[in-house]
Amino acid sequence: MTRPGEILGSVVAASEREQLGTYLDYLRDAVVRKARGVSEEDARRSPVPTGTSLGGLIKHLRWVELGGFAQQIGQIPAAELPTPPWTAEDPEADLRLEPNEKLDDVIAAYQAECDRSREIAAQHSLDHAVTTPRGRELTWMYLHVIVETARHAGHADILREMIDGSVGD
Repeated sequence: MTRPGEILGSVVAASEREQLGTYLDYLRDAVVRKARGVSEEDARRSPVPTGTSLGGLIKHLRWVELGGFAQQIGQIPAAELPTPPWTAEDPEADLRLEPNEKLDDVIAAYQAECDRSREIAAQHSLDHAVTTPRGRELTWMYLHVIVETARHAGHADILREMIDGSVGD
């Protein structure tokens, strides 16, 4: 197994794009690694009062990728994208697995969205500016997705340890 320091250390003298992409891919993989090997029950289980679960984190991160890269940077119209699971009545629906959802399917959807994000990112400069639906100019989407993924990778670490004692990378 390649250690995190080896992966991340390999790009310290690389271009900014390569560094950002490598760090984001490392975090994406970390979240998936934390969920691999748990049962469907444990993927849904939340040992914390907020209801956060491993499967829910991955489902949520799929929508973070889609919103950040496909919608914001790629400017793909909403009609051409999957319908988000949340509604006004249920704004947290992207943070939990429904009874008909399987962890492997949620992971596959996340990884497919990450693939699309990489393709979209490669088509634009790092300082490519977009206008958000609220009319703000935005150039930092790559960093936003890195921060959001890192935050949830830490959550996944803690959840996995609470579920079965698994620690480390």
